[in-house]
Amino acid sequence: MPRKSGRAVRRMLWAMAAALPIRAGAAADDAEVFAIHGQLTYVEQETGGFSSPYSGYNSLTPNTGAETTDAGLDIGARLWRGAELWFDPELDQGFGLDNTLGMAGFPSGEAYKVGKNEPYLRLPRIFVRQTLDLHGAPQTLDSAANQLAGTHSENRLVITLGKFSLGDVFDTNQYAHDPRSDFLNWAAIDAGTFDYAADAWGYTAGAAIEWYQGVWTLRAGFFDLSTIPNSTHLDPGFHEFQLDWEVEHRHEIDGHPGRVLLTVFDSRGRMGLLDQAVQLAASTDSPVEIAAVRCYRSRLGADVNLEQQLASDLGLFARVGKDAGNVEPYEFSDIDRTLATGLSLQGVRWNRADDSVGLAAILNGISASREQYLNAGGLGILVGDGKLPHPGPEVIMESYYSLAMLKFAHLTLDYQWVDHPGYNRDRGPASIFAVRVHAQF
Repeated sequence: MPRKSGRAVRRMLWAMAAALPIRAGAAADDAEVFAIHGQLTYVEQETGGFSSPYSGYNSLTPNTGAETTDAGLDIGARLWRGAELWFDPELDQGFGLDNTLGMAGFPSGEAYKVGKNEPYLRLPRIFVRQTLDLHGAPQTLDSAANQLAGTHSENRLVITLGKFSLGDVFDTNQYAHDPRSDFLNWAAIDAGTFDYAADAWGYTAGAAIEWYQGVWTLRAGFFDLSTIPNSTHLDPGFHEFQLDWEVEHRHEIDGHPGRVLLTVFDSRGRMGLLDQAVQLAASTDSPVEIAAVRCYRSRLGADVNLEQQLASDLGLFARVGKDAGNVEPYEFSDIDRTLATGLSLQGVRWNRADDSVGLAAILNGISASREQYLNAGGLGILVGDGKLPHPGPEVIMESYYSLAMLKFAHLTLDYQWVDHPGYNRDRGPASIFAVRVHAQF
């Protein structure tokens, strides 16, 4: 069969595209074509004194402090109708408490698993988003960080490709998802069991597709895991990867909007079984080392996420999750089951409309296999006191008040009370105080 010319192939592809019932991007001529947003966030955290009869390599330390600072730009441009390119350079500096160790529900979402005393430049995001309008009523999207203003149809396809965070697309919640403006605890801003693909800073490479249809949205994604669990480097060949799925349903209760999301993940990479690591250590009279029993396997998990407006100024969030308890976590934290719920209230009632106050309660738990592993001296991603003779659930209460000093700048006072940090009844309860300053344009 003779090969078609390049021009003939292009004509055929254009004809096929024209026959599809979609159109790329917004029809409005005044859609935003370029935008720059910026932000600066500083967080200082301090622990008070608490009971600590013994400690290990991954223990939370009483009477200590740490700070983090990050400043970044979100630079976006419209490539063609419906397509956006975003480039987010960022300067980071500082450390989390105890080098981001000691609690499974770590108290600062602004702290990464790595840190430096001097500012260093990173590129956490560089991605393209393509929106393909299908049909339905037009919807207006406001200009925001990593989002150009424009109009899209109610029913649409959205494809995101490049380097970004899974939290940009999956498990979102307007009341508890942004450590720069609402809660700080890791298990409040994301489901504690969502072991999402990421490097040590929380970003990965991959692709996500979203299908908006009426009150439903279906999402799916394919993302790169790091080279080994909790690594600073992503697998360059996508040999270790994660598949993600999400179903979202939007609704109204007595005129108040809400959403329910079901998120499922399947990580496929070289991970160890906790009971095998304990058995090997006992048989060889050697320290517990999870790396010694790693082989290629799957790790599954799922969570349900609720977002519900209760009044025009009051919102409720709740998350519940579960994952495979005998497999080491790959990227996020040492949490096998979690329950988190809380309230967010705007300051309209006391004539401070730009202020907000939040209250959250979190209950994290681990499997019997993980209890035995930690008691034998094993270390998790974030926890490990050297032994765990009296395990218990990690209980966290968080409250914050965000004060609008200026329209673009907020000062937040945050307090977290933690019982059994690292699932250890012999430690705590601990009080953790934080001050956050956040400015954006």
